[in-house]
Amino acid sequence: MKSVERIANVALAGLTLAPLVMKVDPNLNVILTASLTVFVGCYRSVKPTPPSETMSNEHAMRFPFVGSAMLLSLFLLFKFLSKDLVNAVLTCYFFVLGIVALSATLLPAIKRYLPTHWNQDVISWRFPYFRSLDVEFTRSQIVAAIPGTFFCAWYASQKHWLANNILGLSFCIQEIINHRKEREHLAHAPVQGASGMRSTFYNFFRN
Repeated sequence: MKSVERIANVALAGLTLAPLVMKVDPNLNVILTASLTVFVGCYRSVKPTPPSETMSNEHAMRFPFVGSAMLLSLFLLFKFLSKDLVNAVLTCYFFVLGIVALSATLLPAIKRYLPTHWNQDVISWRFPYFRSLDVEFTRSQIVAAIPGTFFCAWYASQKHWLANNILGLSFCIQEIINHRKEREHLAHAPVQGASGMRSTFYNFFRN
């Protein structure tokens, strides 16, 4: 992890934790947090080799429709089904996704202190009754999943706003890393995704 990324990570952590100890202007906090989130995600997405997958114009145009359909589906679920049932299902869903996203976000900082072969040796595990499905992971990813699991357990039990924000930031960073853009005019998509997912995650899943 280079010094520039380390500084950005520290600044992002400071902005996230600042409301715990001092009064922070929410608009300024959202702008700075979204900007740093995009920077960290883009910085981590830079690879020495060209990306194997890119986003086309068609995918970019489809993005607002998919997001709108998701929000409409959530609205209908809350309107016609029990709120407690929907919250329970979504909590379980984001508990699992949160472990994956948070672990992946913490992994670059953790794997520096682990043996090299823990980062390189890939373990393949097949599901018992679905032999066509398999999961590949390293020992470093297992280690990173330990704090991620405890954190997501705290989120599921408390639904604290800090847990919402941290998980939202983790989702945004991983989304930016895993969806590298093909053209410069599509660069606004990560910004919209970061701010949109963060606000949606907070509004729907807070107490």
